[in-house]
Amino acid sequence: MDVLADALRVSGARGALGVVLKAGGTWGLWLDPSPGAALHIVSRGTMWLHVAGGKPLEVRTGDAVLLPPGTAHGIAGGCGTTMSPCDRKATDQALIDGSPLHLGSRPAGTEVLVLRYEQDPEVRTPVLASLLRPMHVTSRENAQLRKTVELLTAELAQPQIGTTAAVNSIVDLLLIQFVRVWLARHPEKGPGSWLGALRDPVVRDALECVHARPEHPWTTASLAAATAVSRTTLSRHFRSALGQTPGAYVTRWRMDLASVRLRDTDEPVESISGAVGYASPHAFSRAFRRARGMPPGEYRSRLRA
Repeated sequence: MDVLADALRVSGARGALGVVLKAGGTWGLWLDPSPGAALHIVSRGTMWLHVAGGKPLEVRTGDAVLLPPGTAHGIAGGCGTTMSPCDRKATDQALIDGSPLHLGSRPAGTEVLVLRYEQDPEVRTPVLASLLRPMHVTSRENAQLRKTVELLTAELAQPQIGTTAAVNSIVDLLLIQFVRVWLARHPEKGPGSWLGALRDPVVRDALECVHARPEHPWTTASLAAATAVSRTTLSRHFRSALGQTPGAYVTRWRMDLASVRLRDTDEPVESISGAVGYASPHAFSRAFRRARGMPPGEYRSRLRA
């Protein structure tokens, strides 16, 4: 079981939107906060990233920057350039027909792929929380980045049937590449971090069990037995790595799986309850109400409304 692949399968990019920005001369663009995360990938030239409270960051050809949701920031051709607000009309047109968004003067010396995406809002397992600080990845750190960018640029340049699904999948691939760089930069176990927890073999083995068989009646004792450690050892490692008990993690992951199925399928609540490890619909409804604040049926109705 590849735990990261399984977690991204459930919580990965949704509704990704992107445009190709072509800029020359003196240019600058200010991007207001949005619910989604932002990805900027420089395919040619150089840009400067400006985030409030931080130093301007130079981003060169082949580099990419990931910014957390709600981050107001600017991108510009120079370190001290004045930035203008985004032209919504031109941006909307570029999203529709795949045309580039032009800034400054021509010819363009810089090309930047600008993307916004959201993770599934119904999933609360913090898979990518470790990345939720501005993260700059250079092409030297990840040789596959350029190939992925070429795929994404081609897809955005000619929107057609399936483009939304394709872009979402490619953004997930980019996120995996960011994760790999993050893990390489942080070889030590990071407390309180889902990605850092993958560095702990005890926790990683337990997560593999849970993700492989979420319907199994897992307890701390049975997880400890499956991973060949004591209950005390398993609990200590979970608290150190994730800040919670094994049982709390199992419940949260089951609720994530159940939430997505309630929204995306017409499966009866009885079927979903068994698929996520509850012996009866009543036990599942009670647990779901505690986790989401309402019973499963009402939750499904509200999402679909």
